[in-house]
Amino acid sequence: MTKDRSGRRIINIHRTEFQPYSQEGPVQPDIGWMPLSIDEDRNGCYVMRMEPGSETIAHTHAGMEDFLILEGELIDDDGVLFKAGDFVSYQPGTRHNSRTKTGCLLIGVDWGKPKAK
Repeated sequence: MTKDRSGRRIINIHRTEFQPYSQEGPVQPDIGWMPLSIDEDRNGCYVMRMEPGSETIAHTHAGMEDFLILEGELIDDDGVLFKAGDFVSYQPGTRHNSRTKTGCLLIGVDWGKPKAK
């Protein structure tokens, strides 16, 4: 991360280390994520890298989730295949999980989650 001006951060996703992913439960070693602008309510932007053969744990969205596939492919639990360039948006209350055969890099935005009490 570079901070060269007040109010601005620069993060190069190709030179920054991904963190272990555990948003839906236990750490999933074949999935990494890089929080870019996540607040205390887990609203914000992130990058996720899924290794070939990995799968997310089924989860229900408290708020909106949007993501853009940058590389690879992602298969949703209903069999729909998302490819590089596909933008996907989930409404609050949506339950799903996703998997990848080839590996996947995406940028995601979670927003509209209720404030933590």
